[in-house]
Amino acid sequence: MIIPTHLLPSGPPKGFPDPFTPLFSLLSKRATAHPIHTIVAIALLASATYVALLEVSLFETRSDDGLGWGFGGNDWTKTALNGAATVQLSQKGDWEEVNGLRQSEAASRLSLVTLSFPPSQQHQAIAVPSNVSAKSAAKPLPVTSSNSLAFSVPYEETTSFLSQVGVISTGKEIDADGLLNEQQIFWVANEAGGKNISDNSLSALGLVGWVQNSWESFIGLIKNAESLDIAIMAFGYLSMHSTFVSLFLSMRRLGSNFWLATTVLFSSGFAFFFACFTTHRLGVPINLILLSEGLPFLVVIVGFEKPIILTKAVLEASAAQRRKAIQNQDRNKGTSIQIAVSEAVQQVGFSIVRDFVIEIAILALGAASSIQGGFRRFCFLALWILVFDCILLFTFYTAILSVKLEINRIKRHVALRKALEDDGVSRRVAESVARENEWPKVIDKDGKLISDDELSKDGTTNIFGRKVKDSNIKAFKVLTVTGFLFVNILNTVILPFRDHSATSVVTPITPSQLNALSIAKRGLESIAQSATPGTIVEVLHPVIFRPVVHDDSSLPFPTTQQNSNLFTEDAVGSRVMQSLLKSLEDPILSKWVFVILAMSIVLNGYLFNAARWSVKDTHVGEVEVPAPVKAMLPPAAPKVSIPVPEIISTEAPIEKPTGDRSDVNVLVNILKSDPKELSDTEVLRLCQVGKLPIYALEKQLKDTSRAVAIRRRVVAGTKSTITNSQYLAESKLPQLHYDYDRVLGACCENVIGYLPLPVGVAGPLVIDGESYWIPMATTEGVLVASTHRGCKSINSGGGVTTVITGDGMTRGPCVSFASLARAGAAKLWLDSEEGQKIMKDAFNSTSRFARLQTIKCALAGTYLYIRFKTTTGDAMGMNMISKGVEHALSVMANDAGFDDMEIISVSGNYCTDKKPAAINWIEGRGKSVVAEAIIPKDTVENTLKITVDALIELNISKNFIGSAMAGSVGGFNAHAANIVAAVFLATGQDPAQVVESANCITVMRKVNGNLQISVSMPSIEVGTIGGGTILEPQGAMLDLLGVRGPHPTTPGTNAQQLARIVAGAVLAGELSLCSALAAGHLVRSHMQHNRSAAPTRSSTPAVGNGSVNGGAVMPAGLTMTRAN
Repeated sequence: MIIPTHLLPSGPPKGFPDPFTPLFSLLSKRATAHPIHTIVAIALLASATYVALLEVSLFETRSDDGLGWGFGGNDWTKTALNGAATVQLSQKGDWEEVNGLRQSEAASRLSLVTLSFPPSQQHQAIAVPSNVSAKSAAKPLPVTSSNSLAFSVPYEETTSFLSQVGVISTGKEIDADGLLNEQQIFWVANEAGGKNISDNSLSALGLVGWVQNSWESFIGLIKNAESLDIAIMAFGYLSMHSTFVSLFLSMRRLGSNFWLATTVLFSSGFAFFFACFTTHRLGVPINLILLSEGLPFLVVIVGFEKPIILTKAVLEASAAQRRKAIQNQDRNKGTSIQIAVSEAVQQVGFSIVRDFVIEIAILALGAASSIQGGFRRFCFLALWILVFDCILLFTFYTAILSVKLEINRIKRHVALRKALEDDGVSRRVAESVARENEWPKVIDKDGKLISDDELSKDGTTNIFGRKVKDSNIKAFKVLTVTGFLFVNILNTVILPFRDHSATSVVTPITPSQLNALSIAKRGLESIAQSATPGTIVEVLHPVIFRPVVHDDSSLPFPTTQQNSNLFTEDAVGSRVMQSLLKSLEDPILSKWVFVILAMSIVLNGYLFNAARWSVKDTHVGEVEVPAPVKAMLPPAAPKVSIPVPEIISTEAPIEKPTGDRSDVNVLVNILKSDPKELSDTEVLRLCQVGKLPIYALEKQLKDTSRAVAIRRRVVAGTKSTITNSQYLAESKLPQLHYDYDRVLGACCENVIGYLPLPVGVAGPLVIDGESYWIPMATTEGVLVASTHRGCKSINSGGGVTTVITGDGMTRGPCVSFASLARAGAAKLWLDSEEGQKIMKDAFNSTSRFARLQTIKCALAGTYLYIRFKTTTGDAMGMNMISKGVEHALSVMANDAGFDDMEIISVSGNYCTDKKPAAINWIEGRGKSVVAEAIIPKDTVENTLKITVDALIELNISKNFIGSAMAGSVGGFNAHAANIVAAVFLATGQDPAQVVESANCITVMRKVNGNLQISVSMPSIEVGTIGGGTILEPQGAMLDLLGVRGPHPTTPGTNAQQLARIVAGAVLAGELSLCSALAAGHLVRSHMQHNRSAAPTRSSTPAVGNGSVNGGAVMPAGLTMTRAN
């Protein structure tokens, strides 16, 4: 808004309590606890308000300032005042129609009220209403029609007069025998109980008629308006629409292209409906002209900054909660969407509500001012708009934000699972990893975390971070559908009970009879005879009356006791029910109901089917791995036992096979029925006799930890290798406390344990303005320390600047043809636009992330080598691209006319993968990165202990000339592979791809006396999902770098950032090692860091005491270390 509230403090003054945040935080918590219910309830309430606004004829096309505020009274008396024609008596005695005159400018002000009755055969003469107060100043006037009465009333008493003539009694009806009938005939003003033919409301004219009437009124206003007024209004509408555009652009920057901005407009629209209804009920007349003139400026002044601020705060709070959950900072504390929204409200709630209060206070001053015209009324309406907008912001819109966060969670979950599946990870492992990395975790009513096993046991689903039973979801759907059907059935059933007599006796009155000025012509002439010049007369539209016959006991008027029958026309319950049923017949509301239904279906697809995206949808043949069970190991190897909680099964007990357990066949039957009944010794026996292969232990035992323990004993007891493997079962190779479920089907087979590797960090290193600790897993001393020194030197010059020059993984299959002509034709077809398009469409259809970039072909005799280069998102992508290549070659053979093509191998070494090759050095593979840094001269001399010129000379002689003399391909560096391998091991990358990922050329130049150093690495092959990245230790290192998993908005960004980090680390390592070599510090530094004393001649190793295999002695230093 224009008021500079941003200069005010964001919180209450010190020592003063916050009066706003606790209340609205409570509202937000209630709304976000049940967001779907909140959204549906508020939408239905807004729809009912819309119907009520139509029934009270709020949106009329003409207005008058009327009688000021006019709180209270009958609603029809106020609507009767709208649309009055204003005339003034001139000096010549003529009546002239005027507009915009204030009451103070007139000598006197009167109202001319005309009462119109349909022709009546029983009542030829219509008398003055008998129930009109004697104190009334109304004077009967002559009229043009015999079926009309006209009265001159002082303007300030018009409402009082109209309220008294709303119902006119004619006494008892006399039947044909001359006897009094128990029924009475009343003249009822149609404004009091029905629709006036002169009503210009939407409900009366219909949508088309209302639009036509509004357009005519708009054209009339334009013709009579001044040019300055038109320019101001045009500017207001342009500014309003620019505010809408700004809202959508702001929400797009926050990650929502359409829906959040749309729901903000819905929330404001609902607030407008509620405010209009409240204003009308309080007696303040509102019309379309007033709204059309004021709303644009209200929208521009207030704007949509508050929902934007709240949205940003909620998204930031949710991201912070997710980061804490990923980094295990709140391991024992449950986090949920509700907590994130609550934290955001507590953070920005005070400032938002404070702005609302300031704006409402200013509008309240405007409403209480003495400014004439529509200013006071619009300020009063705008005040209520802001009140309801504030309430809906912390209820309806926070519920929308909860749905948005839940949809984001589901999208992240599905995207990660599908990306892992595309990379070759099994569905079970992919689902497990996706669940482990999703946020929010499921919590119970006490805020405690609920495991996935508990969810699967109870048949529940994670929705909005809460444990929700499937039965609750079904019940909600059933109740919604049942309620909708009940309303329609009730509408049909009560049709026979509706009273249609009231409308059946109305005699139509043609519009020509309702011309106000023509009917009031004689009345104006009569007033002119006694009035003074300058007198103003408000000529009201005729009030239409209709006859109604009622018993004394069921008069439908406030002064008479009403019947309590549910289906009575004017019973309170009936009016509510009829209003509800009638709303379903409204053309606009019916379309709104269909819109809500469509949105509900979409939302159901995202939320209520989330359970179907879980691990329940498993592929046939995959192993279902339950929680680890207790392993029964013999006393000889007590360290292999795996103590876990006992699993209590709720299923029917399985009948145990009976028989001699020394019989192998009996053990096989037990293994098939219930492997938990077998001891580890019995399982070991099955492996030894060949009944249970060691590669199938996990599948058969359904316990990965137990399978690892037994496999160790099987390997240790293998006769052919017992000389070397006999101590494996009791060796110091760890096996406990590891999640083997993630390893199965993803990382390794025939697992016998895990190998701890020291992990160090170098840095922090500034890369493109961000600081990173570089994790390095290595057993080489001084490597981390040297890289750390390089990071410090680089940071002194401002850090590393990196550029991604290419991103595309490759696969090069080999195909063969019977003749060279056919092989040449295939190459020409692949190089053509048609071939490229067909192959690209086929390849891209296999994955959401893989997108084919180029195809490069090479011909060797009848062999054709095709190098596919494609993006793979955040995965390294070898499995993903292999699947695409297979499908593309199949399409080429079957649909492109190359059915004689023979696929020799999906990988024909033209990729080239895990081998040094010039094509990777020239064309690039994976991520191609160039990193550069400027090292100040002082840093080179004081920290690195060398000169710039000496470094440049060493780089030329060693990295350039030396590598060229050796015939190196991509090896024009000092030790890039050292850093690449260490980072790869720490972050779960494929160690074999260090071969091509370490391709690097290091360039050094002298610039302004400083050292400019850069590394160009054209083939860094990394990924942040799939492979070893799904393991928790490696995933933790990716978390340290902030690149774990797929990027939430731009696939591939995380993998590219990891490649930049690798290049930056290589740059630091190159700088430090080259400096050490140039200064002659290399050997000395290794001795200082890796030796406790100066090296001496080693003594002859002592022989071992034991001997095997007929007395052959093994040196003690070569024997496997034992645990004891």
